[in-house]
Amino acid sequence: MEKYLYVFVGGGFGSMMRYWLSGIVQRFAGSLFPYGTFSVNIIGCFLIGLFMSTFEERFLLNPGFRVFLTIGILGGFTTFSSFSYDTISLLRNAEYFHAIGNISLSLVCCLAATYFGLVFGKQL
Repeated sequence: MEKYLYVFVGGGFGSMMRYWLSGIVQRFAGSLFPYGTFSVNIIGCFLIGLFMSTFEERFLLNPGFRVFLTIGILGGFTTFSSFSYDTISLLRNAEYFHAIGNISLSLVCCLAATYFGLVFGKQL
């Protein structure tokens, strides 16, 4: 139950950071392209790679803090970081078929789900 609390608190904090940072970047960029979201995704992906490599290779970290930081904060900041880490893990383990499948299916299915959600939402 303790880990759920870590995810809950970290997720709230990460979501607030995403909202704040993506808004600042988007206002600065002043473009129709979603630079705010794009920036948050790139930063989140970099941070999960940095944190996980540090946690795996350099020192042991309290498992609760690892959950708070990676699943909680970075999960709230951007779920793209988890997708990227999972895909890189598959590639590192020479699971190329599964990595390509994860990339392809996630991209196609998530874009399709978003589209169909928008269509369905207009029908309500």
